[in-house]
Amino acid sequence: MDSAQAGRTGGGAHRVADAAPTHPGRTVVRERVLVRVAEEATADALRVQRGHLSVEVSEARGGMALTISTPLPVPELDDIDAIQQGTPVLERVQAIQNQLRDRITQLTGRDVTRVNMTITGAVIAAKRRVL
Repeated sequence: MDSAQAGRTGGGAHRVADAAPTHPGRTVVRERVLVRVAEEATADALRVQRGHLSVEVSEARGGMALTISTPLPVPELDDIDAIQQGTPVLERVQAIQNQLRDRITQLTGRDVTRVNMTITGAVIAAKRRVL
């Protein structure tokens, strides 16, 4: 096969570029927007009020790192069944970190490479009514 044929079949150095449209310019997403998205996602995942938690966003290894300080919902201490069926705190926090990493990556389109969490206290989880 000669070089002219290789270019036509896409196997050589003269591959035809994709015909995808290009849009000149750039999009800038301010840090405060990323913080708000992370706050909302965290408040939703933990079912705590957004005012009770704080989130910091920074650059890390080609993506963003989150530092989250939040209370952790716990069952009422006299609800023995809920306590016995509950997951240990460290396992819960690890699951929450993974969930937040995936959700915030999906929402922002940016890789979340690290989620650091500091549990600042405990709040009694609101009981859900069954209708």
